[in-house]
Amino acid sequence: MGSKNFVLDTNVLIESPESILSLRNGEENNIFIPYHVLLELNSLKTNPRLRHIVARVVDVLLEHRDIIKFIRNDSSVSPFTEEVVDNFILREVHDADIEDPILVTNDRILQLQAGMGGIRCEEYRDSRPFQSESQQFTGFTAEGEPPVPNAFRWEEGRPVFNGPDGDEVISYMQDVWQVRPRSVYQNLALMLMLHDRIDLVSVQSEAGYGKTYLALASALHLVLQHHRYNKIYVVKPTIELGAKMGFLPGDIREKMEPYIRYIGDLLLKLHGVRPANRLFLNAGEAPLRFDPKRFEILPLAYIRGMNIENAVVIIDETQNLSRSEVRALLTRMGGNVKCLCLGDTRQVDNPYLNESNNGLNWIVRKFKGYSNYAHMVLKGERSRGPITDMVIKSKL
Repeated sequence: MGSKNFVLDTNVLIESPESILSLRNGEENNIFIPYHVLLELNSLKTNPRLRHIVARVVDVLLEHRDIIKFIRNDSSVSPFTEEVVDNFILREVHDADIEDPILVTNDRILQLQAGMGGIRCEEYRDSRPFQSESQQFTGFTAEGEPPVPNAFRWEEGRPVFNGPDGDEVISYMQDVWQVRPRSVYQNLALMLMLHDRIDLVSVQSEAGYGKTYLALASALHLVLQHHRYNKIYVVKPTIELGAKMGFLPGDIREKMEPYIRYIGDLLLKLHGVRPANRLFLNAGEAPLRFDPKRFEILPLAYIRGMNIENAVVIIDETQNLSRSEVRALLTRMGGNVKCLCLGDTRQVDNPYLNESNNGLNWIVRKFKGYSNYAHMVLKGERSRGPITDMVIKSKL
């Protein structure tokens, strides 16, 4: 079978920047990129939701430009407008000296237009969408990859931990504050959260896999049960989708309440599983009030100038913090601190951040390989409940 001549559309590159290498298949096929695809990429580089993917596409194009043929018809080049760019791409494919070109696009309208011009089309089905570092590094290393401190690998169906004391086969199940993990990944995340030689743990997962619940259970275990720390702090960015926090009535506790109500609900659930009376000022009375000497929820602005010691610090929704905010926050950590950073880089609500440029991803990117840092991606068949399971499986 002879080589094929693939012409790649913008949507294929955005969906899977590595499609160039996949379709190239070693040296078997030829790859062509129309000039108007570059113009379209240039227009997307200012889109806050896509610019990190465009940057990755450009990196791949530059790295492999010696195997890519860029096609351009000077008579067809015109000021870029989204409405007509497909027409110029088709013209560049039609006028280029390419034997039996195959336009690879997932745009069905463009497929119809190409068919009218006699240009063969294929969909790109082997799509591997862009993943941030916090998604790519799952906490496991594949066979043949170099070991990473505090990461796992699979051996004969069992996870093996590359820890500070050497390899350890994890064959036991954690029981933390009478909370038992629902998957092997939750079990390993709990192990990392409790490990006395790991200071910073980051956890990536979609909603519903229990990362906040596990972190709170670990904090209660470490503070109230084993007395390794004196206090629990929860830090949460207040990304406001509705009314601004400054217009809400009351003191800081009352202003924060809409943003952190779920934290209180999870703690009450854990209190029901195993009493956490020392966490409250009025245990046994309603409504329960937290003892600020044991537990405190802080907005990010209140961290500046603090020196946090002898505490478990849970940073929730870390993906909504910027790199500078994460740096400012983590430099507040003094002696004897366990820090748990939770989030999902696919759910960035901060309008100035994206899937790649966010606090959680920067933590993984910069700290991977340090001896007192670990990362875990939670996944599995069961999440918060059957409805959440359906949402995750269906990719709603």
